[in-house]
Amino acid sequence: MKGKIIKGIAGFYYVDVVESGLYECKAKGIFRKEKVRPLVGDEVEIEVLDEVKRTGNIERLLPRRNELVRPAVANIDQALVIFAVTDPKPHFNLLDRFLVMMERKEIPVVLCFNKRDIAKPEEAGKLREIYDVCGYPLLLVSALKEENVDKLREILRGKTTVAAGPSGVGKSSLVNLLQPEARMETGSISRKIARGKHTTRHSELIGIEEGSYILDTPGFSSLYVNDFEKEELKLYFREFVPFEGHCRFNGCSHVHEPGCAVKNAVEEGRIHRIRYENYLEMYRELRDKKKY
Repeated sequence: MKGKIIKGIAGFYYVDVVESGLYECKAKGIFRKEKVRPLVGDEVEIEVLDEVKRTGNIERLLPRRNELVRPAVANIDQALVIFAVTDPKPHFNLLDRFLVMMERKEIPVVLCFNKRDIAKPEEAGKLREIYDVCGYPLLLVSALKEENVDKLREILRGKTTVAAGPSGVGKSSLVNLLQPEARMETGSISRKIARGKHTTRHSELIGIEEGSYILDTPGFSSLYVNDFEKEELKLYFREFVPFEGHCRFNGCSHVHEPGCAVKNAVEEGRIHRIRYENYLEMYRELRDKKKY
């Protein structure tokens, strides 16, 4: 029987099997022996031990398409990055770090900006001005007024999505709108194993509808993008790509060289200055990181 791990806690894995429901499973000893740890999001084959008690063993992990370390999750189809249009104003440097992280993993991103109901038109316009040229889908929503929540649900349909965003932007409100039973479901699992209720320390996939899951990650305040070399960074800024090969010097870093096509594009407004300045900040961090 095949299913998807939606939560792992205290050595138990909760596997959602379409049309059959949730099974509480243990991983067979072979995983420990081979030093393989099942992750939330893993597609697995299970052996049912007790159909009444809904218990089983995980027998095999199916091949992973991708995996993230923080949060620890596998087989993500897309990332939903949630910020507010205003109150708080978007932290663009943090947002761009997240985009770089997802570009490295080749995970598609949807940008979702909440609180459109209290935003000024020029605030929403600025977001489009910055990110439309990058090619990321961008959706303006209001959790309070339930505006465009149906459009968001359509974007998530049939996919496993990781949702991330800083505190105070209404991320949990949006997730609860998408699936009002989400918190209740967490509680039922918690009662079964008598611990971990409402904890955010563990990754958990929340079923929105059949075949659609969302992983609500704890709010983040900083993201360090430093596990690769500075020369790679330009590959993860989508809007730089059309200008590659048009600089005066081969291997141009787009930082200090004369005759740089990317810098020219910034001056001409074809690449937004905010994005370019965030690129420079990350580039310097990578350049200056300590070598161990």
